[in-house]
Amino acid sequence: MPKSIQEIKKEFQLASGASLKDLCQLYEEDPRSGVQALIKKAKNQEKKLEQEYARLEAMAIYEKKYSQVPYIAGIDEAGRGPLAGPVAAAAVILPKDCRILYLNDSKKLTPMRREALYDEIMEKAVSVGVGIVDNERIDQINILQATYEAMRQAIQKLSVEPRLLLNDAVTIPLVTIPQVPIIKGDAKSLSIAAASIIAKVTRDRMMVEYDQLYPGYGFAQNKGYGTKEHMDYIRNNGPSPIHRRNFIGNLR
Repeated sequence: MPKSIQEIKKEFQLASGASLKDLCQLYEEDPRSGVQALIKKAKNQEKKLEQEYARLEAMAIYEKKYSQVPYIAGIDEAGRGPLAGPVAAAAVILPKDCRILYLNDSKKLTPMRREALYDEIMEKAVSVGVGIVDNERIDQINILQATYEAMRQAIQKLSVEPRLLLNDAVTIPLVTIPQVPIIKGDAKSLSIAAASIIAKVTRDRMMVEYDQLYPGYGFAQNKGYGTKEHMDYIRNNGPSPIHRRNFIGNLR
C-alpha cells in the first residue's frame, strides 16, 4: 500500500539538502497531484537556496580578495540621521568562509529578520565590538566626528585585533589598522553587512527603551527619525533629554 500524501509531506518537511533531492527522485513517478505539488515546492526551495548561496558568494568578494589577512573586521554605523538618540557603530570579525543565510544590508531586512540574524551573528562571529556615542557628544563634536568615535570604540572592544578593516564608505581617522572604504559596503561585503545588522539592532533596542522613559515621541516606532508625528510632538511639548539640539534647531 502506497504511503499517504500526509506521510510523504512529513518526509519532505523533515528533509533537507541531498535527502530532499533523493525524495524528489523517489516520488517523481508518483501520479498523485499532491505528491507532484510537494516535489515542485521542494525544487523551488532548492533553486531559491542555490540563488541565495550565489548571492552570498558575490557579497564575499572582498573577504575572498583579502583572504590571506588573518582577521578582517567589517565596520558600519546606525543612527546618523535621526533627531534623537545615539549613533551606534559595530565591528564584526566573521570566521573564514562563513556564510550566514540571508545576511544583507540591514536596511533591506525586516525587523524580525534582523533580530534573527543578530543572534546568529553573535553566535558565529569570532568577535563583535559595539560603540555608542550619545546625543550630547554628537552636539559637541558633530555627527560625522561622533560616528568616527563610535567606530573607534567598536574596534577597541573587539577581543581579537583585526589586521584589516572593511568600512562602509568612510576612512576612520586616528586608526592605524589598514582600511578599505567601500561605497554601499553593507550591500557588497558580508562583514560590513553583519556590522550593519549589529549596529542597527543595538540602536533600535535602545530606542525602544527610551520610548518607555520619554513617552509620546514615538521612539519605539520612529527610532528617533523625523516623522511628522515626532516633529509635531516636539513643537507641542519641547525636546526630550535625548534629542540632538543641533538637529532640531528652531523646531520648537
